[in-house]
Amino acid sequence: MAALKEWAVVCKALEEGRQILLLRKGGIMEYRQGFEVKHDEFLLFPTFEHQSKESIQPDYLSGLYSVLQNTPTNGKNKITSYAKVVDIKEVSDKSVLQKLEKYHIWNDRYVNIRMDYNSKRPMSVILLRVYKMDNPIEVDIKPEWAGCKSWIPIELSEHNNDEGRRPVLEDPKFNQAIAEIKEVLN
Repeated sequence: MAALKEWAVVCKALEEGRQILLLRKGGIMEYRQGFEVKHDEFLLFPTFEHQSKESIQPDYLSGLYSVLQNTPTNGKNKITSYAKVVDIKEVSDKSVLQKLEKYHIWNDRYVNIRMDYNSKRPMSVILLRVYKMDNPIEVDIKPEWAGCKSWIPIELSEHNNDEGRRPVLEDPKFNQAIAEIKEVLN
């Protein structure tokens, strides 16, 4: 199954329902073509590179400190959540992104840096329905997964199936947030 590499602090915010969207442009490996949503369902693979307090909204710094205390040291990583893409919009207007501030944990400075990176390409706003897994998956971190690539393959055993995944937000709260976000994006 595919997994999307994302900052561990963002994975935590997604799992807590504090964040329900991703802002993506693509990393160094994706510079020319930009980020592409290659899968409509995927695991969230927490990464520990690049995340910093200078990029996070002040009210979520405790989430970053919590994540940093649990950085894997044994060559293994734990996947605890799964996501389904609800919608994707491309945004080129920074003022639209500012209106989405309450739906993610990045601060304005970081969002502007990401928007300015590869400035001819729009920012992908990816709306997600996130599910917390009752039975987390522990995987060996493979050397070929290193670097600024977004998608990696994760081999699942037979006992890792769709059972034991519950949405992090109840339907009414999730539907309300999605409607608010779509209103900003349209």
